[in-house]
Amino acid sequence: MNSDKNLETMPTLAPASRAKLRHMLIWGAVALAVVGGVLAWQHLKPQGLPPGIASGNGRLEATDTDIATKTGGRVLRVLVREGDNVKAGQVLVIMDTAVLEAELARAQAQVRQAQQARTTAEALLAQRHQAVTTASAMVAQREAELALATKDWQRAKELVARGFLPPQKLDEASARLQGVRAALSATRSQVAEARTAITTTESQGIEAGSAIDTAQTVVRRIEADLNEATLRAPRDGRIQVRAAQEGEVLGGGGRVLSMVDLSDVYMTFFLPETAAGRVAIGSEARLVLDAASQYVIPAKVTFVASVAQFTPKTVETAVERQKLMFKVRAHIDPSLLARYTSQVKTGMPGMAYVRIQPDQPWPAQLDVKLPAEPAPASAP
Repeated sequence: MNSDKNLETMPTLAPASRAKLRHMLIWGAVALAVVGGVLAWQHLKPQGLPPGIASGNGRLEATDTDIATKTGGRVLRVLVREGDNVKAGQVLVIMDTAVLEAELARAQAQVRQAQQARTTAEALLAQRHQAVTTASAMVAQREAELALATKDWQRAKELVARGFLPPQKLDEASARLQGVRAALSATRSQVAEARTAITTTESQGIEAGSAIDTAQTVVRRIEADLNEATLRAPRDGRIQVRAAQEGEVLGGGGRVLSMVDLSDVYMTFFLPETAAGRVAIGSEARLVLDAASQYVIPAKVTFVASVAQFTPKTVETAVERQKLMFKVRAHIDPSLLARYTSQVKTGMPGMAYVRIQPDQPWPAQLDVKLPAEPAPASAP
Protein backbone atom coordinates (compact mmCIF):
# COMPACT_ATOMS: atom_id res chain seq x y z
CA MET A 1 0.00 0.00 0.00
CA ASN A 2 1.16 3.58 -0.69
CA SER A 3 0.33 4.58 2.84
CA ASP A 4 2.65 1.88 4.10
CA LYS A 5 5.40 3.11 1.85
CA ASN A 6 4.87 6.67 3.02
CA LEU A 7 5.02 5.55 6.61
CA GLU A 8 8.21 3.66 5.93
CA THR A 9 9.79 6.78 4.45
CA MET A 10 9.30 8.62 7.73
CA PRO A 11 12.36 7.65 9.66
CA THR A 12 11.67 10.24 12.31
CA LEU A 13 8.44 8.45 13.51
CA ALA A 14 8.60 5.68 16.01
CA PRO A 15 7.09 2.26 15.07
CA ALA A 16 4.18 2.77 17.50
CA SER A 17 3.35 6.10 15.97
CA ARG A 18 3.43 4.66 12.47
CA ALA A 19 0.95 1.88 13.45
CA LYS A 20 -1.41 4.37 15.03
CA LEU A 21 -1.34 6.56 11.95
CA ARG A 22 -2.02 3.52 9.76
CA HIS A 23 -5.19 2.65 11.76
CA MET A 24 -6.43 6.20 11.56
CA LEU A 25 -6.10 6.23 7.77
CA ILE A 26 -7.93 2.90 7.44
CA TRP A 27 -10.87 3.97 9.62
CA GLY A 28 -11.05 7.27 7.79
CA ALA A 29 -11.35 5.47 4.46
CA VAL A 30 -14.13 3.23 5.87
CA ALA A 31 -16.03 6.22 7.25
CA LEU A 32 -15.72 8.00 3.90
CA ALA A 33 -17.09 4.95 2.07
CA VAL A 34 -20.07 4.67 4.48
CA VAL A 35 -20.92 8.35 4.12
CA GLY A 36 -20.71 8.08 0.33
CA GLY A 37 -23.00 5.04 0.33
CA VAL A 38 -25.59 6.75 2.50
CA LEU A 39 -25.57 9.81 0.27
CA ALA A 40 -25.90 7.69 -2.84
CA TRP A 41 -28.82 5.69 -1.34
CA GLN A 42 -30.55 8.90 -0.27
CA HIS A 43 -30.21 10.15 -3.83
CA LEU A 44 -31.31 6.94 -5.59
CA LYS A 45 -34.02 5.57 -3.21
CA PRO A 46 -37.62 5.83 -4.41
CA GLN A 47 -39.55 8.71 -2.95
CA GLY A 48 -42.37 7.89 -0.51
CA LEU A 49 -46.05 8.49 -1.19
CA PRO A 50 -47.44 11.94 -0.53
CA PRO A 51 -49.92 12.23 2.35
CA GLY A 52 -52.89 12.54 -0.05
CA ILE A 53 -52.45 8.98 -1.40
CA ALA A 54 -53.15 5.73 0.45
CA SER A 55 -52.20 2.20 -0.57
CA GLY A 56 -53.05 -1.41 0.18
CA ASN A 57 -52.10 -4.79 -1.20
CA GLY A 58 -54.50 -7.19 -2.90
CA ARG A 59 -55.03 -9.54 -5.84
CA LEU A 60 -56.68 -9.19 -9.20
CA GLU A 61 -60.07 -10.84 -9.17
CA ALA A 62 -62.91 -11.34 -11.64
CA THR A 63 -66.51 -12.54 -11.56
CA ASP A 64 -66.49 -16.35 -11.48
CA THR A 65 -69.24 -18.40 -13.11
CA ASP A 66 -69.75 -22.17 -12.84
CA ILE A 67 -71.04 -23.93 -15.94
CA ALA A 68 -73.13 -26.72 -14.37
CA THR A 69 -75.81 -29.20 -15.39
CA LYS A 70 -79.45 -28.43 -14.65
CA THR A 71 -80.42 -32.11 -14.47
CA GLY A 72 -78.33 -35.21 -13.93
CA GLY A 73 -76.83 -36.95 -16.92
CA ARG A 74 -73.72 -38.11 -18.76
CA VAL A 75 -71.24 -35.63 -20.25
CA LEU A 76 -71.18 -36.35 -23.97
CA ARG A 77 -68.76 -33.71 -25.27
CA VAL A 78 -66.67 -30.87 -23.82
CA LEU A 79 -65.81 -28.43 -26.58
CA VAL A 80 -63.34 -26.12 -24.79
CA ARG A 81 -60.13 -26.40 -22.81
CA GLU A 82 -58.72 -24.54 -19.86
CA GLY A 83 -57.47 -21.12 -20.91
CA ASP A 84 -59.78 -20.79 -23.91
CA ASN A 85 -61.50 -17.44 -24.40
CA VAL A 86 -65.21 -17.89 -25.11
CA LYS A 87 -68.03 -15.65 -26.32
CA ALA A 88 -71.50 -15.26 -24.85
CA GLY A 89 -73.80 -17.96 -26.22
CA GLN A 90 -70.96 -20.21 -27.37
CA VAL A 91 -71.64 -23.93 -26.94
CA LEU A 92 -69.29 -25.32 -24.29
CA VAL A 93 -70.67 -28.72 -23.24
CA ILE A 94 -73.14 -31.19 -24.74
CA MET A 95 -74.86 -33.64 -22.41
CA ASP A 96 -76.28 -37.04 -23.39
CA THR A 97 -79.99 -36.56 -24.08
CA ALA A 98 -81.16 -40.07 -24.99
CA VAL A 99 -83.38 -40.39 -21.91
CA LEU A 100 -84.84 -36.91 -22.37
CA GLU A 101 -85.59 -37.60 -26.02
CA ALA A 102 -87.47 -40.78 -25.05
CA GLU A 103 -89.46 -38.85 -22.45
CA LEU A 104 -90.21 -36.17 -25.04
CA ALA A 105 -91.53 -38.77 -27.51
CA ARG A 106 -93.81 -40.21 -24.83
CA ALA A 107 -95.10 -36.76 -23.84
CA GLN A 108 -95.76 -35.87 -27.47
CA ALA A 109 -97.72 -39.13 -27.85
CA GLN A 110 -99.79 -38.16 -24.81
CA VAL A 111 -100.51 -34.81 -26.45
CA ARG A 112 -101.74 -36.53 -29.61
CA GLN A 113 -103.85 -38.94 -27.55
CA ALA A 114 -105.47 -36.09 -25.64
CA GLN A 115 -106.08 -34.18 -28.86
CA GLN A 116 -107.79 -37.24 -30.36
CA ALA A 117 -109.93 -37.55 -27.23
CA ARG A 118 -110.98 -33.94 -27.57
CA THR A 119 -111.81 -34.41 -31.26
CA THR A 120 -113.95 -37.44 -30.36
CA ALA A 121 -115.68 -35.46 -27.61
CA GLU A 122 -116.40 -32.61 -30.01
CA ALA A 123 -117.91 -35.01 -32.58
CA LEU A 124 -119.95 -36.71 -29.88
CA LEU A 125 -121.12 -33.34 -28.61
CA ALA A 126 -122.39 -32.42 -32.06
CA GLN A 127 -124.21 -35.75 -32.18
CA ARG A 128 -125.78 -35.06 -28.78
CA HIS A 129 -127.00 -31.67 -29.95
CA GLN A 130 -128.54 -33.30 -33.01
CA ALA A 131 -130.26 -35.83 -30.77
CA VAL A 132 -131.75 -33.00 -28.73
CA THR A 133 -133.00 -31.35 -31.91
CA THR A 134 -134.55 -34.59 -33.13
CA ALA A 135 -136.15 -35.37 -29.77
CA SER A 136 -137.51 -31.82 -29.55
CA ALA A 137 -139.15 -32.27 -32.96
CA MET A 138 -140.64 -35.54 -31.79
CA VAL A 139 -142.00 -33.77 -28.73
CA ALA A 140 -143.74 -31.24 -30.98
CA GLN A 141 -145.17 -34.06 -33.05
CA ARG A 142 -146.38 -35.90 -29.99
CA GLU A 143 -147.95 -32.76 -28.61
CA ALA A 144 -149.88 -32.31 -31.88
CA GLU A 145 -150.99 -35.93 -31.75
CA LEU A 146 -152.05 -35.43 -28.14
CA ALA A 147 -154.13 -32.42 -29.09
CA LEU A 148 -155.85 -34.39 -31.87
CA ALA A 149 -156.40 -37.44 -29.64
CA THR A 150 -157.89 -35.21 -26.95
CA LYS A 151 -160.38 -33.74 -29.43
CA ASP A 152 -161.28 -37.19 -30.74
CA TRP A 153 -161.87 -38.41 -27.19
CA GLN A 154 -164.12 -35.43 -26.40
CA ARG A 155 -166.19 -35.92 -29.58
CA ALA A 156 -166.45 -39.65 -28.92
CA LYS A 157 -167.59 -38.94 -25.38
CA GLU A 158 -170.34 -36.58 -26.59
CA LEU A 159 -171.55 -38.90 -29.35
CA VAL A 160 -171.62 -41.90 -27.03
CA ALA A 161 -173.55 -39.91 -24.47
CA ARG A 162 -176.12 -39.04 -27.15
CA GLY A 163 -176.24 -42.59 -28.36
CA PHE A 164 -174.87 -41.94 -31.78
CA LEU A 165 -171.80 -44.16 -31.16
CA PRO A 166 -171.36 -47.38 -29.30
CA PRO A 167 -169.39 -47.25 -26.00
CA GLN A 168 -166.44 -49.13 -27.46
CA LYS A 169 -165.66 -46.10 -29.63
CA LEU A 170 -165.14 -44.08 -26.45
CA ASP A 171 -162.87 -46.81 -25.13
CA GLU A 172 -160.86 -46.72 -28.32
CA ALA A 173 -160.50 -42.94 -28.14
CA SER A 174 -159.44 -43.14 -24.49
CA ALA A 175 -156.84 -45.80 -25.29
CA ARG A 176 -155.44 -43.74 -28.16
CA LEU A 177 -155.28 -40.67 -25.93
CA GLN A 178 -153.40 -42.57 -23.24
CA GLY A 179 -150.98 -43.92 -25.84
CA VAL A 180 -150.23 -40.48 -27.24
CA ARG A 181 -149.66 -39.12 -23.72
CA ALA A 182 -147.23 -41.95 -22.99
CA ALA A 183 -145.39 -41.35 -26.27
CA LEU A 184 -145.12 -37.64 -25.47
CA SER A 185 -143.71 -38.41 -22.01
CA ALA A 186 -141.16 -40.81 -23.53
CA THR A 187 -140.09 -38.26 -26.12
CA ARG A 188 -139.66 -35.60 -23.48
CA SER A 189 -137.52 -38.05 -21.51
CA GLN A 190 -135.38 -38.51 -24.62
CA VAL A 191 -134.88 -34.75 -24.84
CA ALA A 192 -133.80 -34.61 -21.18
CA GLU A 193 -131.49 -37.59 -21.69
CA ALA A 194 -129.93 -35.98 -24.77
CA ARG A 195 -129.34 -32.73 -22.87
CA THR A 196 -127.73 -34.66 -19.99
CA ALA A 197 -125.54 -36.39 -22.55
CA ILE A 198 -124.51 -32.98 -23.88
CA THR A 199 -123.37 -31.93 -20.39
CA THR A 200 -121.43 -35.18 -19.99
CA THR A 201 -119.80 -34.80 -23.39
CA GLU A 202 -118.87 -31.19 -22.67
CA SER A 203 -117.17 -32.38 -19.46
CA GLN A 204 -115.27 -34.96 -21.48
CA GLY A 205 -114.16 -32.23 -23.87
CA ILE A 206 -112.97 -30.09 -20.96
CA GLU A 207 -111.05 -33.05 -19.52
CA ALA A 208 -109.49 -33.70 -22.91
CA GLY A 209 -108.45 -30.04 -23.13
CA SER A 210 -106.91 -30.21 -19.65
CA ALA A 211 -105.09 -33.40 -20.64
CA ILE A 212 -103.73 -31.59 -23.70
CA ASP A 213 -102.53 -28.66 -21.58
CA THR A 214 -100.88 -31.03 -19.09
CA ALA A 215 -99.17 -33.04 -21.82
CA GLN A 216 -98.01 -29.89 -23.61
CA THR A 217 -96.61 -28.57 -20.33
CA VAL A 218 -94.61 -31.77 -19.95
CA VAL A 219 -93.40 -31.39 -23.54
CA ARG A 220 -92.26 -27.82 -22.91
CA ARG A 221 -90.51 -28.85 -19.71
CA ILE A 222 -88.64 -31.67 -21.47
CA GLU A 223 -87.77 -29.37 -24.38
CA ALA A 224 -86.39 -26.88 -21.85
CA ASP A 225 -84.32 -29.67 -20.28
CA LEU A 226 -83.07 -30.63 -23.75
CA ASN A 227 -82.11 -27.02 -24.39
CA GLU A 228 -80.36 -26.87 -21.01
CA ALA A 229 -78.48 -30.05 -21.94
CA THR A 230 -76.44 -27.87 -24.28
CA LEU A 231 -74.38 -25.73 -21.90
CA ARG A 232 -73.54 -22.30 -23.30
CA ALA A 233 -71.36 -19.45 -22.08
CA PRO A 234 -73.51 -16.89 -20.23
CA ARG A 235 -71.08 -14.08 -21.09
CA ASP A 236 -67.67 -13.45 -22.61
CA GLY A 237 -64.87 -14.86 -20.52
CA ARG A 238 -62.05 -17.36 -20.13
CA ILE A 239 -62.28 -20.99 -19.07
CA GLN A 240 -60.39 -21.43 -15.81
CA VAL A 241 -61.21 -24.97 -14.63
CA ARG A 242 -62.42 -28.11 -16.37
CA ALA A 243 -63.98 -30.11 -13.56
CA ALA A 244 -65.48 -33.03 -15.52
CA GLN A 245 -64.45 -35.17 -18.45
CA GLU A 246 -66.41 -36.72 -21.29
CA GLY A 247 -68.28 -39.83 -20.17
CA GLU A 248 -68.65 -38.81 -16.53
CA VAL A 249 -72.11 -38.98 -14.98
CA LEU A 250 -73.06 -35.89 -13.00
CA GLY A 251 -76.00 -35.13 -10.76
CA GLY A 252 -78.22 -32.08 -11.03
CA GLY A 253 -76.08 -28.98 -10.53
CA GLY A 254 -72.84 -30.86 -11.23
CA ARG A 255 -70.05 -28.49 -12.28
CA VAL A 256 -68.39 -29.09 -15.62
CA LEU A 257 -66.46 -25.85 -16.21
CA SER A 258 -65.59 -22.62 -14.41
CA MET A 259 -65.02 -19.37 -16.25
CA VAL A 260 -64.15 -15.80 -15.35
CA ASP A 261 -65.66 -12.66 -16.83
CA LEU A 262 -62.69 -10.72 -18.16
CA SER A 263 -64.82 -7.61 -18.59
CA ASP A 264 -65.28 -7.38 -14.81
CA VAL A 265 -61.79 -7.38 -13.28
CA TYR A 266 -61.02 -5.64 -10.02
CA MET A 267 -58.65 -5.60 -7.06
CA THR A 268 -59.87 -5.87 -3.49
CA PHE A 269 -57.64 -4.34 -0.81
CA PHE A 270 -57.95 -2.95 2.70
CA LEU A 271 -57.38 0.52 4.07
CA PRO A 272 -57.34 1.80 7.67
CA GLU A 273 -60.29 3.76 8.96
CA THR A 274 -58.49 7.09 8.64
CA ALA A 275 -57.95 6.53 4.90
CA ALA A 276 -61.09 4.57 3.98
CA GLY A 277 -63.29 7.27 5.43
CA ARG A 278 -61.87 9.75 2.92
CA VAL A 279 -62.17 7.56 -0.17
CA ALA A 280 -65.16 8.42 -2.36
CA ILE A 281 -66.89 6.12 -4.82
CA GLY A 282 -65.51 6.92 -8.24
CA SER A 283 -62.13 8.05 -6.94
CA GLU A 284 -59.16 7.40 -9.20
CA ALA A 285 -56.89 4.50 -8.35
CA ARG A 286 -53.70 2.99 -9.67
CA LEU A 287 -52.82 -0.71 -9.68
CA VAL A 288 -49.27 -2.04 -9.82
CA LEU A 289 -48.83 -5.81 -10.15
CA ASP A 290 -45.86 -7.57 -8.61
CA ALA A 291 -45.17 -9.52 -11.80
CA ALA A 292 -45.17 -6.36 -13.95
CA SER A 293 -44.16 -3.54 -11.63
CA GLN A 294 -43.02 -1.39 -14.57
CA TYR A 295 -46.67 -0.83 -15.55
CA VAL A 296 -49.28 1.29 -13.78
CA ILE A 297 -52.92 0.41 -14.51
CA PRO A 298 -55.68 3.00 -14.06
CA ALA A 299 -58.82 2.01 -12.12
CA LYS A 300 -61.75 3.51 -10.21
CA VAL A 301 -63.05 2.85 -6.72
CA THR A 302 -66.46 1.16 -7.01
CA PHE A 303 -66.98 -0.09 -3.45
CA VAL A 304 -66.05 0.94 0.08
CA ALA A 305 -67.31 -1.29 2.88
CA SER A 306 -69.57 0.33 5.43
CA VAL A 307 -68.53 -2.19 8.10
CA ALA A 308 -64.96 -2.79 9.23
CA GLN A 309 -63.50 -6.16 8.30
CA PHE A 310 -61.04 -6.35 11.19
CA THR A 311 -62.66 -4.92 14.30
CA PRO A 312 -61.40 -5.33 17.88
CA LYS A 313 -64.02 -6.54 20.33
CA THR A 314 -63.83 -3.24 22.20
CA VAL A 315 -62.92 0.01 20.48
CA GLU A 316 -62.31 2.63 23.11
CA THR A 317 -59.25 4.60 22.13
CA ALA A 318 -58.18 6.47 19.00
CA VAL A 319 -55.27 4.06 18.55
CA GLU A 320 -57.63 1.11 18.48
CA ARG A 321 -59.94 2.87 16.03
CA GLN A 322 -57.02 3.25 13.65
CA LYS A 323 -56.73 -0.53 13.59
CA LEU A 324 -60.12 -0.83 11.86
CA MET A 325 -59.63 -2.00 8.28
CA PHE A 326 -62.25 -1.44 5.58
CA LYS A 327 -62.53 -3.35 2.33
CA VAL A 328 -62.16 -1.28 -0.83
CA ARG A 329 -62.62 -2.45 -4.42
CA ALA A 330 -61.23 -0.81 -7.54
CA HIS A 331 -62.47 -1.85 -11.00
CA ILE A 332 -60.53 -1.62 -14.24
CA ASP A 333 -62.36 0.02 -17.15
CA PRO A 334 -63.98 -2.71 -19.32
CA SER A 335 -62.89 -0.93 -22.53
CA LEU A 336 -59.29 -1.10 -21.33
CA LEU A 337 -59.68 -4.76 -20.47
CA ALA A 338 -61.07 -5.46 -23.95
CA ARG A 339 -57.83 -4.14 -25.46
CA TYR A 340 -55.68 -6.43 -23.31
CA THR A 341 -57.89 -9.52 -23.00
CA SER A 342 -55.10 -11.92 -23.85
CA GLN A 343 -52.84 -10.43 -21.14
CA VAL A 344 -55.38 -10.29 -18.29
CA LYS A 345 -54.57 -12.86 -15.60
CA THR A 346 -56.58 -13.03 -12.40
CA GLY A 347 -55.05 -13.96 -9.06
CA MET A 348 -51.92 -11.83 -9.54
CA PRO A 349 -50.89 -9.94 -6.38
CA GLY A 350 -50.07 -6.27 -6.40
CA MET A 351 -50.58 -2.89 -4.81
CA ALA A 352 -53.49 -0.50 -5.13
CA TYR A 353 -53.12 3.24 -4.65
CA VAL A 354 -56.03 5.67 -4.17
CA ARG A 355 -56.25 9.42 -3.80
CA ILE A 356 -57.84 10.48 -0.54
CA GLN A 357 -57.40 14.13 -1.49
CA PRO A 358 -59.03 14.96 -4.84
CA ASP A 359 -56.55 17.75 -5.63
CA GLN A 360 -53.50 15.59 -4.84
CA PRO A 361 -51.48 15.03 -8.06
CA TRP A 362 -50.13 11.58 -8.76
CA PRO A 363 -46.40 11.17 -8.21
CA ALA A 364 -44.30 10.41 -11.25
CA GLN A 365 -43.90 6.73 -10.35
CA LEU A 366 -47.69 6.29 -10.46
CA ASP A 367 -48.28 7.84 -13.86
CA VAL A 368 -50.24 5.48 -16.10
CA LYS A 369 -47.93 3.15 -17.99
CA LEU A 370 -49.45 0.40 -20.10
CA PRO A 371 -47.77 -2.26 -22.24
CA ALA A 372 -48.01 -2.21 -25.99
CA GLU A 373 -51.36 -3.48 -27.21
CA PRO A 374 -51.18 -7.06 -28.53
CA ALA A 375 -51.69 -7.57 -32.24
CA PRO A 376 -55.20 -8.78 -33.15
CA ALA A 377 -55.53 -12.51 -33.64
CA SER A 378 -55.59 -13.57 -37.30
CA ALA A 379 -58.80 -15.12 -38.59
CA PRO A 380 -58.68 -18.90 -38.97
